[in-house]
Amino acid sequence: MADVPLYVVSDYSSSERRITPSWSIAQLKTKMEPITGIPPSCQHIFLKTSSNDRIPIEASDEEAVYLQSFPLAPYAELQVVDTRPASARPNFSSAVGVEKFELPEEEYEKKTDSVLAWKRAQKLGRFDPNAPTHEQAKIDAIAKEIEARGIAVGKRCRVGGDDTRRGEIKYVGDVKEIPGVGAWVGVQLDEPVGKNDGSVGGTRYWGEESELKRGVFARAERVEVGDFPVLDDLEDMEEI
Repeated sequence: MADVPLYVVSDYSSSERRITPSWSIAQLKTKMEPITGIPPSCQHIFLKTSSNDRIPIEASDEEAVYLQSFPLAPYAELQVVDTRPASARPNFSSAVGVEKFELPEEEYEKKTDSVLAWKRAQKLGRFDPNAPTHEQAKIDAIAKEIEARGIAVGKRCRVGGDDTRRGEIKYVGDVKEIPGVGAWVGVQLDEPVGKNDGSVGGTRYWGEESELKRGVFARAERVEVGDFPVLDDLEDMEEI
């Protein structure tokens, strides 16, 4: 059975990968670890279909159940959720303690063996004469996605299909500190498992300064608007 190209998405990464249907679920989880940074025992994997159904990739015996048992379709989304507590997850976005070297922009512009030089020669990116048209098309597509999903400030939602990442939409619009054109959706999560406190690079988009990192910015396709009330940790406890 031929390999199937899928989009592998986690909190830490997003990339296209070729998945072999003859792999067992256990093999898949092992291969997902170097891609997502999540240990196999802490992975909860879902297959998102074209109809937006989320099918759990799981079985009582993951060594004996193979991916060909699931409706793999080219370019469907394979969502890998980290089940570890927030305190046990690595913070790949933190640059604390890491020395950073920055080549002055004017020096980089002079280099002839850089990616920038190659893009200039190939007329790619901002050197493409049609770049403004392509950029506007992407901005329009993101705006349509936001409208189609009913995304608006004040609405409840969850991010990345993860029930532990519920919150309220606080901002919809451009974020100049994040690379890429088009609007971003700023969500204040119910739990402090975010990336910021509503500000990025010194610009505050909502709220006040806080040590609790409850803010996260995501693209519209990662935000699901709906009836997602605050989870009650005591809800399932039996009365004594």
